[in-house]
Amino acid sequence: MGAYQYRPLDPHSHKPSSSSSKNPVCFLSKPVCAWLACGFLSLALLHLLCCSPAGNQRAAFVSPLLNYINNTYSFVSSVPEGAKKSCNYSEGQWVRAPGHARRYNATQCDVKESHDCIRNGRPDTGYLEWRWQPAGPPSCALPEFDAGAFLSATRGKHVAFIGDSMARNQAQSLVCLLSAAFPSRLLHRDEGYHQKHNFWRYAFPAHDVRVSFYWNPFLVRATGKAEDESVPYNHVHLDQPGDRWGADADTIDVAVLAAGHWLLNGAIYYNGSEVIGAHNAPAEMNYTGIGYAWPLKMVYRTAVERLSSAGGGRPRTLVLATFSPAHFDGSPTDSPTACTKMEPYKEGEKEVDWVCKEVRDIVYGEAEAARARSGAATRIEVLDVTKLATMRPDGHPGVYMNRDPFKHGVPDKIYSDCLHFCLPGPVDTFNEILLQILRNRR
Repeated sequence: MGAYQYRPLDPHSHKPSSSSSKNPVCFLSKPVCAWLACGFLSLALLHLLCCSPAGNQRAAFVSPLLNYINNTYSFVSSVPEGAKKSCNYSEGQWVRAPGHARRYNATQCDVKESHDCIRNGRPDTGYLEWRWQPAGPPSCALPEFDAGAFLSATRGKHVAFIGDSMARNQAQSLVCLLSAAFPSRLLHRDEGYHQKHNFWRYAFPAHDVRVSFYWNPFLVRATGKAEDESVPYNHVHLDQPGDRWGADADTIDVAVLAAGHWLLNGAIYYNGSEVIGAHNAPAEMNYTGIGYAWPLKMVYRTAVERLSSAGGGRPRTLVLATFSPAHFDGSPTDSPTACTKMEPYKEGEKEVDWVCKEVRDIVYGEAEAARARSGAATRIEVLDVTKLATMRPDGHPGVYMNRDPFKHGVPDKIYSDCLHFCLPGPVDTFNEILLQILRNRR
């Protein structure tokens, strides 16, 4: 499984590790150095503007430099977390932006019925009136999703979402965002009511782009409940990639990996044919409890190693998504009053809980370890959505995962979906950040 040695995870320390260090040759503070650099640059530009030839000659002389500066600044200000902290897409706040999220008709792009909140009769649409404003200067504003830019960035490539139902939520969002602007074609969808959402592939012929979703909630090979809801628990093989995406790994150019929810629920874990432990398994089975943290590390490691080694070393981008939490907040899952908040949380109103922070730290740790192991052909990035998802209790289907839930009055019990997001909805922001990751190198 590789020679990388993990540092023990401290559940009380939730910040991703940083490789930044102080510059030993700078005797002035960093802010002073920065101001001095800006001053010298300003003087240089003033000299060019005042002393270069007049008229068109001056414009021709100065424009390339100004364009270079503008393009360089635009590149730096769009880099996700880990490259420039002043433009950190994982931190920020939701700001009101009327009409921002009204970008497609979910019924027309054939999303899972339980996520099509407008079709199902949700009367309030205020959840569509918000956009994510990252922390930092105004130049760090997250650009609205541009379907043409996404397809140009992935021209000729196979984009695959691999993982649990949140991976599917984001994958369907992407197909809807792209289909609203460019012709698409369904290449394949599995047969059956449940199976049809577990594997599908769309093509965007104008750019030769394919987008697939592989249902694999543990990322690795799993049997049991993951295949059949009537089975009480899962058998998870930590050393084996998922059968279906593993067979297609050579064809995948961009992979978005999302796991966590099923590993928190638990399973019986194997290495080869040997049981190595379990998490939340029945006590009578008498398996050694190994928790969820170590298995989560292992499933990401197995998935990344399979994708990194596939295709004879051809360039590929692997994006590890962090945990998107549910908002039941103590309400039973069958309560008609679960996740009924009408607006996003404000800064300081809701903190990311420690389990979500721990899972996020695991993803960052695995990404860092994978970069150390992988060759130059494989790019490893983190799509950190934990904070922005935590702040959106208003964006879930709730009882509107069902069609017209109050048609016959208010039932005593009705299941509410407080995990996935309505489509369109906050999950579209995941793809806005994904686009910036694909367009910009770290």
